[in-house]
Amino acid sequence: MRLSPVLADTDLSPVELQAARLDGEVYDLAGAYCLVGELEAPRHRARAVLGARSSRLIAELRTAAWIWGACEQPERLEFAVTPDARARLAPGHHIAVREIVYDLDDLATLDGCRATTPLRTILDLARYAQPFDPSTVTRLAAIGGLHLADCLTSLARRSGIPSKDRARDNLRLALTP
Repeated sequence: MRLSPVLADTDLSPVELQAARLDGEVYDLAGAYCLVGELEAPRHRARAVLGARSSRLIAELRTAAWIWGACEQPERLEFAVTPDARARLAPGHHIAVREIVYDLDDLATLDGCRATTPLRTILDLARYAQPFDPSTVTRLAAIGGLHLADCLTSLARRSGIPSKDRARDNLRLALTP
């Protein structure tokens, strides 16, 4: 049997995982364990934060930016659920959950786990991140092959979303050469 490259308590017992960590066979990755020798990629980070949680959760905001490799792992994980998910998830001390409506092209599936795409993550960070970090948005744009015009066009076509003016200002701040 081949083990998943990212392991949690559901894959092996906590004692086995700790023994593997002490033996240098795995390293800690967001509360899960990644096999040594695996080149860490977005799918590993997505599996680490979402693999043992409800499949209804979607990584968003700084958590999605971290999954894509644009920033350090946030202290508080940020997730969303869609209105049809009927989830009754109580936010914890280190987790926030919002209910959001997404377009189909706003989400990416990484190793069976959902996260907002680089474009949607950029738009959400530009609208809501406090404090706003232009360097994270710049790195996300590079990862997604996106330019200021791509982001502004996508923002303009979305009706009924709040904080568009703030988003435009932040996008220009982060993505103007």
